[in-house]
Amino acid sequence: METNFDEDLLVGQRIDLNNEQEVRSQILRIAVYDEFKAYETYSAIIEKFGSLLPFINIREAEARHYSALIVLLEKYQVPVPVNNWADKVEVPNSYIEACELGVAGEIKNIAMYENLLQHAEDEDIKDVLYKLQAASYNNHLPAFRDCVIKYYTSSSNNQTSGFNQDLLMEKLGEYQGLFDDLMSGNVDQNKLAELFSKLNISMLGGAAFGAALIAFFNVYLEKNNKE
Repeated sequence: METNFDEDLLVGQRIDLNNEQEVRSQILRIAVYDEFKAYETYSAIIEKFGSLLPFINIREAEARHYSALIVLLEKYQVPVPVNNWADKVEVPNSYIEACELGVAGEIKNIAMYENLLQHAEDEDIKDVLYKLQAASYNNHLPAFRDCVIKYYTSSSNNQTSGFNQDLLMEKLGEYQGLFDDLMSGNVDQNKLAELFSKLNISMLGGAAFGAALIAFFNVYLEKNNKE
């Protein structure tokens, strides 16, 4: 499998001011590499589970996103990173786990753009980064969130998932501080890693646990939309 010369930087998704590669190049290569990842992940999910929503629509959006970034890469003569994600992505075992993976991926995408924007200086680059971050926040994340909430509010699924209101309330209180930080823009990588570990279904013994967190995140999205 072909790799990139800055693979660690691309996977890390954060600007390294000590890296010999100029910051503009880091920004563009990190951003497009992550959009490649999203596209290949959702493509693999569609291949396994079929052309289901919201994956088909979001995959098309991801293609537009990486195309917009490639225009900037070409403008600033930055080499386009190798898209080697097709051989690396792992597909979840079920559709609902795929939706939860979508939630986690979009949250991480939003945090990544937050970091890139802190270092961006070119107005055209900042404009594209803001638009892509907004698309994740306003469109993709709510779509995956709704997928999960719809699943767990279905009476038939409640009977088999073990999901219950007591578990939900317990987790809402336990992770309130974490979501407060995320939604206020204080995105700490350690806290972000903690969030993903909590959303890791294999560690949780069931997707219902992750659904409690996503339901809580739903509350914050609604709150933020009203402000």
